[in-house]
Amino acid sequence: MSKAQLPQRRTLLIGLAAVGLVPLAGCMTKPLRPVNADGTYCYRIGKSYRPKLTCTPTAVPTDAVEAAVKRFEADPASLTVYVLRRRWADASMVVPVTVDGAGSMATIPESLARLRLKPGEHRLSAQWEARTVDINVQGRAGDLRVVELVGSGWAWGTSFSWEAVQADEVKSRAQASKLVADLDLRR
Repeated sequence: MSKAQLPQRRTLLIGLAAVGLVPLAGCMTKPLRPVNADGTYCYRIGKSYRPKLTCTPTAVPTDAVEAAVKRFEADPASLTVYVLRRRWADASMVVPVTVDGAGSMATIPESLARLRLKPGEHRLSAQWEARTVDINVQGRAGDLRVVELVGSGWAWGTSFSWEAVQADEVKSRAQASKLVADLDLRR
């Protein structure tokens, strides 16, 4: 093979590799499990014959509602807060989240929730294993806030913390999460 043919061969090999690997990129995102017959959703951990399932205690919103929520549009009449729970070392448990000590929803790993609240300041609390962690969120009508419930489950214990994040930072992870709650708490 002459030196003149090397660049052509290299281009051909790179092109073949790209054509062969690009379709695999779609395989990198784990598909969401289907919703159960009773409307609940279960997050599956492991691929063994006895996987661990973490399920929502109540029915999840419909696919149409989920598609609307994942557009990340603020409601002009309320403070819109998104709660995302999606990290690689998240604990495999249901964690209830309350708003101002009243409105409640359950989060599971790789889940998303939307809250529509009255403008002002609100306290979100996550409870697990007799422990609580809080975050204050404030905003006006038409504002959009995103908070992330960061979980960590290891052999020596489980912990959770809150992080206020920008919507643009987490949109891709939120798109790959399951909507488990869409609450209107403006009353």
